[in-house]
Amino acid sequence: MGSSYDLTRRRMLGITAAGAAAATLGVRAPARAARTITLGFVSPQTGPLAAFGEADSYVLSALRKRLADGITIGGTKYPIAVVVKDSQSSPNRAGEVASELILQNKVDLMLVSSTPETTNPVADQCELNAVPCISTVTPWQAWFFPRHGDPAKGFEWTYHFFWGLEDVESVFLGMWNQVSTNKLAGGLFPNDGDGNAWADPVHGMPPVLAKDGYKLNDPGHYQDLTADCSAQISAFKKGDCEVLTGVPLPPDFKNFWTQAHQQGYRPKIASIGKALLFPSSIEALGPIGNGLTSEVWWTPAHPFHSSLTGQSAGQLAAAYSAATGKQWTQPLGFSHALFEVAVHVLSHASDVNKKEAIRDALATASVDTVVGPVRWGKGPVKNVAKTLLVGGQWEHGKKYPYELVIVENALAKEIPLQGKVKPLA
Repeated sequence: MGSSYDLTRRRMLGITAAGAAAATLGVRAPARAARTITLGFVSPQTGPLAAFGEADSYVLSALRKRLADGITIGGTKYPIAVVVKDSQSSPNRAGEVASELILQNKVDLMLVSSTPETTNPVADQCELNAVPCISTVTPWQAWFFPRHGDPAKGFEWTYHFFWGLEDVESVFLGMWNQVSTNKLAGGLFPNDGDGNAWADPVHGMPPVLAKDGYKLNDPGHYQDLTADCSAQISAFKKGDCEVLTGVPLPPDFKNFWTQAHQQGYRPKIASIGKALLFPSSIEALGPIGNGLTSEVWWTPAHPFHSSLTGQSAGQLAAAYSAATGKQWTQPLGFSHALFEVAVHVLSHASDVNKKEAIRDALATASVDTVVGPVRWGKGPVKNVAKTLLVGGQWEHGKKYPYELVIVENALAKEIPLQGKVKPLA
């Protein structure tokens, strides 16, 4: 991350720098305070994945107020510093900045969010260098298996919380089964971490869809940021795919969906991961964005509260909108929850000066966050804690151009339904 970005970040947070790229949260610690605990935080602030990191600056700014006096661990108050790095939506860059945080900034605990292209290289650096790491916003299979995780052994230093492909498959099927189709589904899968995981013939969508009577038409994985989608559109038209699914980047789906309409491909339902999470992505599509469906990790309607601030999900979303003028976005909740988990882990470490003790506190962590309960030790594999997932459909809104309506909640009945799936026009 360049110096201009660091300076902008410092001005935005309005807090003291600690090192070349650090933002010190615990600025009012007493004169004889213990050493500063340093957290590393990596997320995509720029590039095609930037929408995932859009709320991070707000989260950091808000946490400055909450953690200004540091946190008490074992009777001692420790100032907290966060060193923020931009992955630039690049796996190579993510690995490089993780190495910098570990070797130069000497972070005590690493935090990382948003897609395998960010979480996996950062987690790999932490595993290699024996640094505890908490990651989120990547389906757990896309985090675990590409890193050669062994379900019997797991990892030593890296821990993850998010939902899994088994959950998104259930949610998508729950939405599809509300619409009468021929059960022929087109798969729009890029040749990247998410695309390869979602389309994996063993751990991905194909066997689950087949069990429910759906046939997946996968015409081959394309390269991210491919401009011409004619090959995929032709395959889906030829295959009479009345269902569309996949996990493209936001700009890639915009290209695909625009060209699909131009070329006459109109499925009855389209459930797309990653690309349809953000209001900005739907607004960029214009009228053809109405009625698209996606997985939903978090909304203001989720009945949970922050362990750090006491805010409800609705209050956090409202505070974000009031401060930024923007519509709430799903990663807001998980970015906030990432720091909830971090503070919980540090507070429960037997000796915060030993990375092994932080790791051990992480391995048994159980904390109720604004995105729901996060509990390690219950599987589905070692190092993974699952979070809740429901399904939503974008509709013309009252307050904003498009609003997300919860239309499927079989896996999380505590999250109320707000409507039923409507077929695409």
